[in-house]
Amino acid sequence: MTKDTEKRKSDRILEKIRNRKEKNKSTEAEEEKNELVIFRLAEDYYAFFGSDINEILPYESVTFVPGCPEYITGIINVRGDIESVLDLHRLMGLSPAEPTKQSRIIIGSKGEIRSGILVDSVEDVISVSMSSVKRPIATLDKRIKDFSIGGETIYEEKYVSILDIEKIFEKMQE
Repeated sequence: MTKDTEKRKSDRILEKIRNRKEKNKSTEAEEEKNELVIFRLAEDYYAFFGSDINEILPYESVTFVPGCPEYITGIINVRGDIESVLDLHRLMGLSPAEPTKQSRIIIGSKGEIRSGILVDSVEDVISVSMSSVKRPIATLDKRIKDFSIGGETIYEEKYVSILDIEKIFEKMQE
């Protein structure tokens, strides 16, 4: 082969590689992505869709309100707005945990309902493609399945169950 022939062959290969990269970029751009707020309860990781989260607050004292279900720990004042605070540990039937410096109150809303949700810690906010969300493992605890959107993803080599904030709020209304 002459140098010109080799160069043309090399140019064709490089052109094919460039075309594949462009095709992959456009496919990635078309793929639906969602923000997930990753948080911990005990040693397990969970997530809410970022579109359902208004803000994340450091834990502050919660004012007890008599007569509330045990999973509603009380209320807080957020810049003049009174928000209920529910404890996901209790709502999901997990062992209750004492708040720590890492504890956070996630203010979430869906439809007409808005509430604070107490979690052990917020780990990260990530963007995931919906194709990376897989069906939950078959052994997923029923208490978690009741609040799940039916999907899981992986974060730092751990399974993350994606919870449906609407199902959580529906439980509050029962």
